[in-house]
Amino acid sequence: MPPSMTSAVTLKVNGAKHTLTIDHRTTLLDALRERLNLTGSKKGCDQGQCGACTVLLDGRRAVSCLQLAVAADGREITTIEGVAEDGELHPVQQAFLDLDGYQCGYCTPGQICSAIAVIEEHAAGWPSAATGDVRPEAGPPPLSPAEIRERMSGNLCRCGAYVSIVQAVARAAAETKEKMA
Repeated sequence: MPPSMTSAVTLKVNGAKHTLTIDHRTTLLDALRERLNLTGSKKGCDQGQCGACTVLLDGRRAVSCLQLAVAADGREITTIEGVAEDGELHPVQQAFLDLDGYQCGYCTPGQICSAIAVIEEHAAGWPSAATGDVRPEAGPPPLSPAEIRERMSGNLCRCGAYVSIVQAVARAAAETKEKMA
């Protein structure tokens, strides 16, 4: 491949730096899966519609199949492999296990990464399309099932585990709120 078609990038993934020479057209998903052997993020639709490839990019959710790896150069990337800390599951992971927020498990890594961001976005007061009062002084709305469903709507589950997913996100959000209080 001509040198003009490649670039050296440094991907900061799950706290570790990886310097790669990649084709400019390489998606972040393909770099993670094929070059770094981090296969937790799944290639579902490869069109940004299903959310199976969701990762956290600088703490915000991103569908990695639409993100070019060169655009992630130097940014903080967290995949499902990096959400647990010190051998302890992240509260969202634990809630998914406890409440059967998965069935086949294919969408679960993307669902969990998205749920982590949803909880943080909600706590920061970001409104959603389901939020009734979007005035900043109103503060975060209650994290109702409707609010969770709207915020998680970019992540599809072919098995239909939505009821358990909503319950898992609600439980993890409540536990996170308790720890911060």
